[in-house]
Amino acid sequence: MSVSEAVRTRRSCRAFLPDPVPGATVRAIVDAARQAPSGGNLQPWQVYVLANEAIAQFRALLAPRLLATPGGEPAEYAVYPPALHEPYRSRRYQCGEDLYATIGIGREDRAARLRQLARNYDFFGAPVGLFFVIDRRMGPPQWSDVGMFMQTIMLLTREQGLDTCPQEIWSAWPRTVGEFLGLRPEWMLFCGMGLGYRDASAPINTLRTERAPLSECCTFLGL
Repeated sequence: MSVSEAVRTRRSCRAFLPDPVPGATVRAIVDAARQAPSGGNLQPWQVYVLANEAIAQFRALLAPRLLATPGGEPAEYAVYPPALHEPYRSRRYQCGEDLYATIGIGREDRAARLRQLARNYDFFGAPVGLFFVIDRRMGPPQWSDVGMFMQTIMLLTREQGLDTCPQEIWSAWPRTVGEFLGLRPEWMLFCGMGLGYRDASAPINTLRTERAPLSECCTFLGL
């Protein structure tokens, strides 16, 4: 698979098959992703990969806490600015509407929307879950480095015929994730990711979010 095809076919998968992913494949993906760029070669990422017994144990730990506190714990950071302005507000709104439309959930059905939201905490059924961690003394430039590392993993995953779903929503469970992983106080949970085989029969995986035209996001000078 070419890089262009991996970029074109990558999407956030929200329904995975239960089929296990070979450990050697996951290790090869993460190993190759180490070549991702970072300012000053800081390589400010740490990644924890859960599968098999480990992911089952994590799900068992989280389940009763999720029932007791559905809203999560004090979050590490706000995923979106508190007053999201245009055009970003409309893009986020449309993404949500299009997502729920694929599975027939209307805006007024709050209970169904919350049930779907909670599927994040099962990695959407993925057999492999990843948690990305960064030293909390780092700044926004290093956060962008972690993003490039994650994108590299996502594209390498597509090369293997697999899919992913990056999940910033995990920032709402820093204590539970930190407890399970044994994180030191200086490590901050940044993001999670499900990885596995896409369920091609799941309607939710038909979602294709729109992208702004090139003229809205790029200015060419001298070309």
